[in-house]
Amino acid sequence: MSTSETSRYVRLRVELVLEVGTPEALSAAALARIVADESMPDDERTHAQSAVREDAAEALAYLVEPFDLIKEVPGVELAQASWTSEQIDYDPDAVEWDLDDDDDDESDGEDAEGDGAGKGRESGVSAGGSGGGVGTGRG
Repeated sequence: MSTSETSRYVRLRVELVLEVGTPEALSAAALARIVADESMPDDERTHAQSAVREDAAEALAYLVEPFDLIKEVPGVELAQASWTSEQIDYDPDAVEWDLDDDDDDESDGEDAEGDGAGKGRESGVSAGGSGGGVGTGRG
């Protein structure tokens, strides 16, 4: 690819910390999404249902759709998306959670496919599953 071709692509990184107040509601919503997914093979569905009952991070990975973040943005098309979800110890006063710091470090333990330590799903042109399953490509 030439420089002009690759410059059309922009990587958008978003980091969220969510407080799960009602894990039962989160799990129920993820279970409903899994049941409604007609393209999911039965063996994967059984595994997914078990996982979201036991792990709020896994349930969240089944509910998050990066496509929804950009579907209303004019002039862009989702080329690839990956995301992870993991349970963490959170202290809002800790320096590591300072949102004013720029995260320019490319060596954060994840590669372009999002193979980090958390539960994840991938969606896009070169999708492959990890943890939460495989999303469908958009576009």
